[in-house]
Amino acid sequence: MGIVVLTMKASVIEMFLVLLVTGIHSNKEMTKKIKRPKFTVPQINCDVKAGKIINPEFVVKCPAGCQDPKYHVYGTDIYASYSSVCAAAVHSGVLDNSGGRILVRKVAGQSGYKGSYANGVQSSSLPRWRESFVVSGETTTAYQKPSSVPGTTAQPVTLTQAPRTTPVEGTPTTLPKPSPSVDSTATSSPRPQPAGHRSQEPDLGSTITYPSSKNSPCANPGDTDLWKPGMVLLDAGFVPREELSTQSLDPMFQGDPNCKVDLSFLIDGSASIGKRRFRIQKQFLADIAQALDIGPAGPLMGVVQYGDNPATQFNLKTHMNSRDLKTAIEKITQRGGLSNVGRAISFVTKSFFSKANGNRGGAPNVAVVMVDGWPTDKVEEASRLARESGINIFFITIEGAVENEKQYVTEPNFANKAACRTNGFYSLSVQSWFSLHKTVQPLVKRICDTERLACSKTCFNSADIGFVIDGSSSVGTGNFRTVLQFVANLSKEFEISETDTRIGAVQYTYEQRLEFGFDTYSTKADILNAIKTVGYWSGGTSTGAAINFALEQLFKKSKPNKRKLMILLTDGRSYDDIRIPAMAAHHKGVITYAIGIVWAAQDELEVIATHPAKDHAFFVDEFDNLYKLVPTVIQNICTEFNSRPRN
Repeated sequence: MGIVVLTMKASVIEMFLVLLVTGIHSNKEMTKKIKRPKFTVPQINCDVKAGKIINPEFVVKCPAGCQDPKYHVYGTDIYASYSSVCAAAVHSGVLDNSGGRILVRKVAGQSGYKGSYANGVQSSSLPRWRESFVVSGETTTAYQKPSSVPGTTAQPVTLTQAPRTTPVEGTPTTLPKPSPSVDSTATSSPRPQPAGHRSQEPDLGSTITYPSSKNSPCANPGDTDLWKPGMVLLDAGFVPREELSTQSLDPMFQGDPNCKVDLSFLIDGSASIGKRRFRIQKQFLADIAQALDIGPAGPLMGVVQYGDNPATQFNLKTHMNSRDLKTAIEKITQRGGLSNVGRAISFVTKSFFSKANGNRGGAPNVAVVMVDGWPTDKVEEASRLARESGINIFFITIEGAVENEKQYVTEPNFANKAACRTNGFYSLSVQSWFSLHKTVQPLVKRICDTERLACSKTCFNSADIGFVIDGSSSVGTGNFRTVLQFVANLSKEFEISETDTRIGAVQYTYEQRLEFGFDTYSTKADILNAIKTVGYWSGGTSTGAAINFALEQLFKKSKPNKRKLMILLTDGRSYDDIRIPAMAAHHKGVITYAIGIVWAAQDELEVIATHPAKDHAFFVDEFDNLYKLVPTVIQNICTEFNSRPRN
């Protein structure tokens, strides 16, 4: 009986082993027959911008015809993400106009993008953008690994729908306009702060999946999925949450390019304003935000509230469209305290218009100061420093002091002392808080009239500066390098670009040579490099002829809206007459600084220099002491600039 049992158990084991071997063989045969699914390359249209695709790295297929100028590109080699992906690929030379596959890799935003013409595409310059990308030919990098388990299908490529631009339900977009009827809250007594509002999460839209293999494990490598507008590519399971929003890159949120200003509103949060009038002030801000069409290619707006001390409610880069800005304005609560306007203006000058706060550099800086009645501190000195920093101050006085109240005003005529100019363009006087809404359109029109924003021009960004450098034999090679270092040290102090300060240089002996003109270089780095590479000439000293040459070859090509500054450096007496050329320079509005070294003639320096000579003529007894003059020359240039009338 025991033997029979053992025989049955052996048979069972033998059958199990046969089945196991057969199964393994069968699985091997099935594995051989199953092909791994191929990665499917999405096809996009020519107008798709890189900012719409949130992957840090991706492969796409471009169609033919993307060389068309209607597809905009910004930058060279490194492109702003507001550029067309496929047009940038053509510009870079990775593709021709017939299209094809490309690899796109996101990189950090740049402080500036330089336009150029390449491969039939003209790219444009852009001062600043938050994100960039580079383009290369498609590589064999695996972007989607097939499943390692035999018989399973590939993971789908996931696309996320771009967030809708309509407001979230229940989010207020317009503040209720206060009624002008009599209300006890309109008194000047202190009021409690209004309650805050709940913040709401944005609608991130829904997620849609498209199988990359088109439901076939044997899809052709050339198969493409059409990338539809409103969708953004998404690597499955790896998307930083903050990159889901593409709203600010949508053309409808780019803002008005005809009003590209960086704007700060200084709002009155003092106790005297009262709760009702503070809300009218917020409604005014919301109306301004709506009228301005906020966006990264147009105006940007931040708010500073002042009382005893100022505080930033939000900066320039916090809200990139009018809808979000209006929602943020509604949530501002009153600070209370005094009306220390001067302290608030100083705060804005020192802290608000910084790169970290979103200041774009190429856009005019505008500060609109709103005052209920009159300030409780002085504004003149703080405003002067703000103007000299390039800030255009507008002043809105609401319900200003009447005759019997003027005795309480700390600083008479404070609005004209604060505003950018005293010609009435920068000052608005409003008789009643209930008529404040009537100033929305006039103020917006003035803010956006960038040609009249006179305080954007400072002593550092508004001149054509021509250096006239003595290269005579008495200077010598070593001292000539010291002179060039002085020229470089002065140039470094200015904001240099095609639209800001421009630098040119002439070297002279008996003859004259244009080293570079005002339009030769447009960046500080290029200017400094050009100065460093100027070669020493050697010869005689004809200073009068050099001045005439500079007037013809440099300053004749100066822009009409630029201040013309000539800085002449010489180490000896001129062999020719300098009086007539110097008078010609003064007559043509060229402000001339004459710097003499060692053997220079003091009487000639005073004739060459603009009056008064004590502010425009300088002398050092050694070449090695030239560096000491840099701060004095800069200070005198700025003092002369800032002393002009403000009417």
